[in-house]
Amino acid sequence: MRQATGRPVTVNGHQLYVEESGTGPGHVLFEAGQGLGRTSWDPVLPLLPDRARLIGYDRDGFGRSPRSTAPLSLDQLADDLVALAEAVVPGRFVLVAHSMGGLVARRAAERLAPRLRGLLLIDPTPETAPAYDAIDAIARRVDRTLAVAQPLTRFRAFARLASGNVRRVFPADTYAAMLAEDFVPAGLAQTRREFRAVAGAIPGFRADPPAPPTCRTVLLSADRPRRGGERGHPALQAHQRRWADTLPDGRYETVDSGHFIQAEQPALVADRIRELLDGPA
Repeated sequence: MRQATGRPVTVNGHQLYVEESGTGPGHVLFEAGQGLGRTSWDPVLPLLPDRARLIGYDRDGFGRSPRSTAPLSLDQLADDLVALAEAVVPGRFVLVAHSMGGLVARRAAERLAPRLRGLLLIDPTPETAPAYDAIDAIARRVDRTLAVAQPLTRFRAFARLASGNVRRVFPADTYAAMLAEDFVPAGLAQTRREFRAVAGAIPGFRADPPAPPTCRTVLLSADRPRRGGERGHPALQAHQRRWADTLPDGRYETVDSGHFIQAEQPALVADRIRELLDGPA
């Protein structure tokens, strides 16, 4: 079983649960995708123990982080990321984000820019992608589905069935922690809040996108589409490539993997983190 231990850190008037490992000279801060937390980085962390101090955390209301009473927005999540970096990361660092976490990381990177040695985005969906064209209708449909599933996750058999995409790719001990912390009624309730927050943020992202990161940026794109997303996958990859190509120091790279690249190709993710750590100090 995973033996990681962590601590609560107070940011912006509420607590976030943080786990730290590794003993190297650099620092890496990890931002999880939607519906997951710090445990989603378990496959990568053992590959970097002597390269950096590795910092994962649970966003507001996920995992072991208590749910705050403040209204949830994507800007608030970015504020928490900035405050957490100020609280636990000395000096410059590499920021790694998966999926929806890429939106949070990009918004936070506007303020963190002087401290970023590099930014690694793992299969994000840029705000320009057609997948967001009907985001309000999609959000309502997803919310209805999750509202039905939320109370049913009290039953472990249903929770295992509903989380099969995660169970198939993450180690057994990591999945056990996810099942206990994320695929429970409180976890799905927070996922619903986050999805609504993302839906509300997309129009603003499209009208006034975050400033392009000035640090070295690598975008890893999953070559295998998510279930049900086969038709839109080429367009998603085109928008990912287009966004990376606009950056002053950006790189787009396809990976033989599904959406959870950090679980299916952890060695490659670790290699890209090393590249960013080895860049200009």
